[in-house]
This record gives sequence, C-alpha cells and structure tokens, in this order.
Amino acid sequence: MSKFSQSFARSVLFAAAAPLAISAYSMSTPQTASTTNPPAAVTLTGVVRDFKERSVSPGGHTDFERQPTGGFAQYCDNIQPTLGADKKPVFKGGGWKLKTQWKNAQGKNICWRLYNPSLGDVQGSKNSGTDTGGIAGAASFNKWYNDDIAVNVSAPLSLTLTRQSNGTYVFDSNTDPQCVALGGFFPIENQLFGNPGGSPNRNFHFTYELHTKFRYNASANQVFGFRGDDDVFVFINGQLVIDLGGVHGAIEQEVNLNRLGLVDGQEYDLDFFFAERHRTQSNFKITTNIVLQNTVLPTVSNAFD
Repeated sequence: MSKFSQSFARSVLFAAAAPLAISAYSMSTPQTASTTNPPAAVTLTGVVRDFKERSVSPGGHTDFERQPTGGFAQYCDNIQPTLGADKKPVFKGGGWKLKTQWKNAQGKNICWRLYNPSLGDVQGSKNSGTDTGGIAGAASFNKWYNDDIAVNVSAPLSLTLTRQSNGTYVFDSNTDPQCVALGGFFPIENQLFGNPGGSPNRNFHFTYELHTKFRYNASANQVFGFRGDDDVFVFINGQLVIDLGGVHGAIEQEVNLNRLGLVDGQEYDLDFFFAERHRTQSNFKITTNIVLQNTVLPTVSNAFD
C-alpha cells in the first residue's frame, strides 16, 4: 500500500504500518499496550481537513495564506488555555508575537504557560501589543477543526511513530522516505481538494487533529515534543501545554509531564491540533516516550467507495 494512498484496511493502533496513510478507520475500543513489552511502532489515526487558500473564490478560507500583521513568526496566547466542551481549541485573540523563547533548565523550548523558575526555567520575552497571528477571528478559527462543506473536506489520516533505540517514538517528515521525496509533510498530496497549483505545487493548506490517551507514569520522565510549522496546539488533561501559533518556519517545543500535576497511574487525554497555512514549507516531527492510544475519532466528510 502506498503511504499516501487511500486504504480500505481498518486502522491498527500498534502495528508496523506505513508511516503515513489516508485510510478508513475502526470505531472499536482502542487496544491497550503492554508497558513491559513496548510496541515497535504506534499507529495513531486522526482527521485531516483540506482547505483552499484565501485568494480562491468561492470556497477559500481567510486564514490560509494570510500573513500576520506583525509578520511571519510565532504567536502565542491566542487560544484559550483549556479545551472547549467539544474537545476542540477555542480562539480568544489578544495574543502576542514571541520575541525570545521560554526554555527549561536543559535549554529546550517550552510553552510560556509552563514557566517555573523553581525548576531552572529561563524566561522568554514578547513584543509589545497584540496580534492574532494571522487568524481573522473566532468564526474563521472554528472551521479549522470542524467539518464545513463550504470551506473544507476531511478524511482520516494515520501516522506511525517508530520506536527508536533510546525508547522514544518518532515520526519525522525529514526522514520519512515519502515525505523526503515530496520535500516535506504533504499527507494529502493530489487528494481531497487536490494541489492548488503555484510554486511549489504541493497541497499545503490543511489541518490535522488527533485525540489520544495515555497512562501517566511519574517515574518514567514522560515527555512529548513537536517540531514543525505552522500552528500547533497540544493539550494534556484539557490544558494547553504546547503553543506554537502563527505562520512560521519549523519551531520546537516540548513538555515534561512531571510538571503538570498529574496523578501517578491515572489515564489522561493528549489532544493534538496542527495547521499548515503557508506554501513555503511543511515540517512535522513528533518525539515522545509515551505509548499513546487512540480515542474515538470524529466523523469525516470524505466517504470512501
């Protein structure tokens, strides 16, 4: 099966499957992985939504190929710090352009919300004034992760994270063979709305949402990290822990779960939201030592024959 082709196979959560594939999916109860015998790979299925850029009429979405007022950069604090009742991020605005990164004691970028000087964190800085990071408002943002036949079409998309020798699970568009062949993370190349033309002629304008769960182990030093562009919002236990808003080049943030006040041995949700809004590049890398499991997926608009 081609890694970018449509598949009629059910999604298997823990299998050595293709690293990236649009496929039909099962609504059955997720499997539980053994912590004593960690799987060689973890395949997670989310929903990809394809959009047309703002210049297309009719059907273009105003936030895609929209340059932020303050220029291309990382923008923070435009999203509510907790997930909405529908398990989707909620736009609030009033955010700001990041000037220097907040970092942990190891020098890794962290979300500004998690800054804790008692842990040796280094405080970052922000520009003055407010900026929505190229988001027109709540109404436009609400379409990013919800089906709307006027502006998007959706399908299930599976990613396979492969276990490394150090015990982490990784999907990296810089090393995945088909991503490398395409020059970046283009999981719906020539699919759904198709490529828009232009240069480079890739299917740049899309979002991806992924809902997972995991069991917290306080002694395991569990970490989730992302590197890529453009917007990425990650929530654990409904709280925003990675905030990479805006239209920008590849940027990395990570979160160590031990700083979140979780209860050892309890299950928690990890909800992931990505948007690719600008045609110059598309990068996507997840690195984690958490064995994630899918939760039930939302419906999608694109039917498979």
